[in-house]
Amino acid sequence: MPEVIFPGPEGRLEGRYHPQKERDAPIAIVLHPHPQFGGTMNNKVVYNLHYAFFNMGFTVLRFNFRGVGRSQGEYDQGVGELSDAASALDYLQSMNNNSKHCWVAGFSFGAWIGMQLLMRRPEITGFISVAPPANMYDFSFLAPCPSSGLVINGTNDRVAPPADTHSLVNKLHEQKGITITHTEIDGAGHFFETDEYMDTMVGNVSDYVKRRLTETSR
Repeated sequence: MPEVIFPGPEGRLEGRYHPQKERDAPIAIVLHPHPQFGGTMNNKVVYNLHYAFFNMGFTVLRFNFRGVGRSQGEYDQGVGELSDAASALDYLQSMNNNSKHCWVAGFSFGAWIGMQLLMRRPEITGFISVAPPANMYDFSFLAPCPSSGLVINGTNDRVAPPADTHSLVNKLHEQKGITITHTEIDGAGHFFETDEYMDTMVGNVSDYVKRRLTETSR
């Protein structure tokens, strides 16, 4: 998979870019967890989400936020990281200007950034939010949430407790014109620690995305 370096707001950003042969393939970016707690684009959840999208026919980009790996800059409390994500989407779109579908997927801190990107970019047609840390960050900016998506978490998540995720999902359910699907994986922790939990999470994501793509192609 090609390593790529592309311009970000604070200098170079390092990514992994996985194109499809079809010029009009859908595109997706995958956002990693918190940079100050060991989050990188090679996080296991992020890596598995990346390949799940690629195996469904998406051209996919995952990348390191500023200050992580070979990406320049330093941690910026989520503000700069949102700008990084916007630059990553710009880069992906510039390479794939025939794509009809654009998705964003994020894990933990990356889910929070992904949901903010959703508010800025009306071309995003769907989102995957894995273990969103609704206990740590304010998600009230999702008013209204502009597109339908999947929120998925484990019932034993001690980093982002399920009760807070339920509150977030319930607020999103009140909004008209979109459908928020919520799936919980029984027994899984924040990082979907076993192969079984990881496979179940990826399977749920794949089923959801395939269903959405089928619906939009009718």
